[in-house]
Amino acid sequence: MRDEQPVYRNDKLGFHALSRYADVEAATRDPRTYSSAYGTVLEIMTAEPMRSGMMLFMDPPEHTMLRTLVSRAFTPRRISVLEDYVRTLCAELLDPLTGEFDYVQDFAVQLPSRVISELIGVDPADREEVRQEIDRAFHIEEGRGIINDVAIAAMARLHGYFREQVEARRKSPRDDLMSALVQAEVPTGEGARRLTTAEAADFAGLLVSGGTETVARLLGWACLLLAAHPAQRAELAADPSLLRNAVEEILRYESPSPVQGRTLTRDVLLHGTTLPAGSKVLLLTGAANRDERAYADADRFDIHRRFDGHLAFGLGIHFCLGAALARLEARVGLEETLRRFPVWEVDHERAARLHSSTVRGYDKLPIAV
Repeated sequence: MRDEQPVYRNDKLGFHALSRYADVEAATRDPRTYSSAYGTVLEIMTAEPMRSGMMLFMDPPEHTMLRTLVSRAFTPRRISVLEDYVRTLCAELLDPLTGEFDYVQDFAVQLPSRVISELIGVDPADREEVRQEIDRAFHIEEGRGIINDVAIAAMARLHGYFREQVEARRKSPRDDLMSALVQAEVPTGEGARRLTTAEAADFAGLLVSGGTETVARLLGWACLLLAAHPAQRAELAADPSLLRNAVEEILRYESPSPVQGRTLTRDVLLHGTTLPAGSKVLLLTGAANRDERAYADADRFDIHRRFDGHLAFGLGIHFCLGAALARLEARVGLEETLRRFPVWEVDHERAARLHSSTVRGYDKLPIAV
């Protein structure tokens, strides 16, 4: 596709797709032309701007105000102090494991879920049920995608749960991000206002689901890739300082979030093809991260690769809010895994891929250590 159809057209589902690094990067940095306000997942994209409290489905200036508000909780400095907590959680999850276990279900999905739930303020007794609801909310069905009874019902239950939690924080604030969302004031043209219950609930749900799913898939890919490249795994086990760069290469090589939808606000001419205003355009970040025009020998996994960056977290105004947290969880999670289990084998026959419209990776990844 990158070589022969850099502006791909799918008539059946009515979208264009960009797959070259330069094109995806430029589109990601141009939110005025490539709008998120009409939705970012193909099957829920609409002809008119969506009415949603989710920052993911907003353009400036609304997006700018809300992102400024929430980004205060995700500064690199604030995230860095979580390292000891993440390391303690890793020990709690990994120490009981031995012999054969499911790396994704027993560790990769548990770690980010607990960390983001702690930050947001999900009660410990509710965390596993919330995590399972998030899994159901990402469920897809043939011909319907994410618009299916299982996913819709799960999203409704999640929204209801976070509405209740937000209302509880109004009455009794705690030291968590949900309380901060309730108390924060968003500047408007006529002064300032507080988030509505629905907006705060949407925010909390977005942060918990985003903070759970993508990191879980990232850790799963890391487990699979390192088993397939045992010499590089041995290097990481011997020298954990290599993990920072290794995490970036895993993100580039197997992007957990491989596609983002946008809607054109004006006509765009690209590679001799005119894309009319109103077109749905899918930005294939997973493909762009394997573009030979941007990376030498792009289909080779190399923890020593030197590169300026990748598109796994996006760029510009929609750059992943939790990127610093995801990097921390992946680095510490892998370091603690390798400390205990420097060698493992994947049971490919029993491994199961996740089927989702938004993230890619493994739902089950049995390994023997």
